[in-house]
Amino acid sequence: MEAFNQFLTSDLSLWGLFLASLLGATLLPGGSEIVLIGVLKLHPELFWPAILLGTLGNTLGGMITFAMGWMLPATQQLKHVEKMRRYGTPALLLAWTPLMGDALCLAAGWLRLNIGYALLFMAVGKLARYWIVAMAV
Repeated sequence: MEAFNQFLTSDLSLWGLFLASLLGATLLPGGSEIVLIGVLKLHPELFWPAILLGTLGNTLGGMITFAMGWMLPATQQLKHVEKMRRYGTPALLLAWTPLMGDALCLAAGWLRLNIGYALLFMAVGKLARYWIVAMAV
């Protein structure tokens, strides 16, 4: 076990967290919270870098899903479109939620909502989630 812990240097841990966060925010399944907890258990000194890199990766993944929605034909029907129409980009504060978050990002892109506001609300929601998880560790 000690050899494994030495293998997980701080740089490798942060890159792994970034990648897990990015992929976990796309339509691919995955949970980066477990990776964040692991990084913070092994490297508690990386509290803020881990939160910020996790947020960055997760936000980029959400924006990839947003872009995928943007590319969908206008005739395609999406499940969460009415919620996005009603609440607009502030609904992306919930982009971190399992399953529903991906659908919200996709619907926001499909509706061609303001990309700057989408990025802002997505990042704030994801930052809050990572901060809460990190504080629990």
